[in-house]
Amino acid sequence: MSSDGLPPLRDVIDRYDLRAKKSLGQNFLTDLNLTQKIARAAGNIKDAVIYEVGPGPGALTRGLLMQGAQKIIAVEMDHRCILALNEIASAYDNKVKVIEGDALDVDEAALIGDTNGKDIHVVANLPYNVGTALLVKWMTVENWLPWFKSLTLMFQKEVGERIVAKPKSKAYGRLSVLCQYRADPRILFDIPRQAFIPPPKVTSCIVQITPKEQPANAPDQKILERVVSVAFNQRRKMLRASLKGLGIDPAIILASANIKETARAEELSVEDFCRLALEYQENK
Repeated sequence: MSSDGLPPLRDVIDRYDLRAKKSLGQNFLTDLNLTQKIARAAGNIKDAVIYEVGPGPGALTRGLLMQGAQKIIAVEMDHRCILALNEIASAYDNKVKVIEGDALDVDEAALIGDTNGKDIHVVANLPYNVGTALLVKWMTVENWLPWFKSLTLMFQKEVGERIVAKPKSKAYGRLSVLCQYRADPRILFDIPRQAFIPPPKVTSCIVQITPKEQPANAPDQKILERVVSVAFNQRRKMLRASLKGLGIDPAIILASANIKETARAEELSVEDFCRLALEYQENK
């Protein structure tokens, strides 16, 4: 038995024949010391609701429970994992609610429902194949501040570096702007390949993203997304060329935003993109 009184994760994987599927972006953690470290990184979760995506056989779920989580809502699309997760729920007095489904289709606010004033934290070892899509979904919700207090997520390290990248760096791009516009992201620590079954080809990392208040003059989220997407779609071109995709004369909004026509997308700060989006909003 493991320190939480449940079978070792490797035994669970063998018993339920949970061979990781590449098509689902699966790589399973098996070290409960490591998953408890991830749980501690999420902050004080003892009186919080945890939303977990892609729990697999439940290593992180167990780590969160061992750190005192009072309620976990876990969404898993791999039917093979449901019995293993229900076993954890039974052992912990049903503190875990297991939902079988695709997290990309979930209305999280409706699923989680009334929390009686408790904070909601998203803590997840995101499947590699949908991690970025889920992050974009959460960072572009219509109403801000959002339904979650923080995101503590595992990504491939290359994705984590894109999230926190600064202007004039190779990793800086659309994902950097969308995340940093509304939140403060930071990489907490790396996860070695050897921590997973099977070991992935890349190092992973834990990224924590904390939402922040938006200024009163913030551009419309959809407008900002469009400007950023068009600008980085041809990132090697000068903005006077790449922004033609917006359907207006780029020179007008670039001049109004006090940005050089010869600049490239990777040179603009998040604040520059906000000014540009506001001008586009006014002139489109």
